[in-house]
Amino acid sequence: MALSNLSAYLNRSTRYVLDNTAKSTDPTGPFPLVLRMEGAKEPSRAPMTLFTFQTREDLKRFATGCDADIGGTSTLHFELDDNPERNKGITGAPSSARFWGEMRLDVRPELRGRIRGGYAGFRSKPRPSLFGEICDDVSNHQFLALHLRLGGDPRLRNSYFVNIQTDGPVTTDLWQHRLYFKRNDGGWEDIFIPFDNFILTNTGELVQHQITMFRERVRTVGISLLGGNSGVSGTYDLGIHSIRAVNEEDVTMPLCECPLTLLQSGPQCISAIEKDPSHGA
Repeated sequence: MALSNLSAYLNRSTRYVLDNTAKSTDPTGPFPLVLRMEGAKEPSRAPMTLFTFQTREDLKRFATGCDADIGGTSTLHFELDDNPERNKGITGAPSSARFWGEMRLDVRPELRGRIRGGYAGFRSKPRPSLFGEICDDVSNHQFLALHLRLGGDPRLRNSYFVNIQTDGPVTTDLWQHRLYFKRNDGGWEDIFIPFDNFILTNTGELVQHQITMFRERVRTVGISLLGGNSGVSGTYDLGIHSIRAVNEEDVTMPLCECPLTLLQSGPQCISAIEKDPSHGA
């Protein structure tokens, strides 16, 4: 294990101990002998930053993938973007991640009829430690908040999805919601999605019996572009600055609601995600 990877692993292990010590009230839990000499505290409603995309180290926390990995012809780039024009309007560090490339529906000739093209995506990597995997507890927050910039072919604007994987018994389960953009000028915007509006899917299919998301242990978060679902190809370009968990008092824009038609159409909207990188371990 490289020195930098070992350091990150030990840092995650320390965080795991601190997080579980802070929350430990269960004598059967991982740290039953640790006593906190503090009074009971109200759960924090402060905005919780899950991921930032402002340095190359930030981007190393994410995995990427597209249909080219299995014989498709789409392209994918995920890189730090310091371009002042594209980052105009960002407060704080004037940099972001840029997820861009060419969405193509065709596949290699020998694979036509056997695989499906037209997808690309990225997701956060799992965070193992000495004591278990680091997960995020967003149970005290109501909304997922994403600070994004949409560019590229406007025909692809309705083909982006945000994906959440929780630490549940079924590793192929994925919570999903379409991203609805309001701006058409390539500027930055905040998108707020109620956690309760995410739809549970499994290997690309809508799960018939929907359950409540296990928000106490969010394992990975990602974004996918599913051009193959809508039969749309073209250049895509998405800027990502931050992903947070927030509450109602922090919402500054209209909510990104999930229309009933998404529930009714099910697999037509969310199929072909079985190879999306937000899906795996």
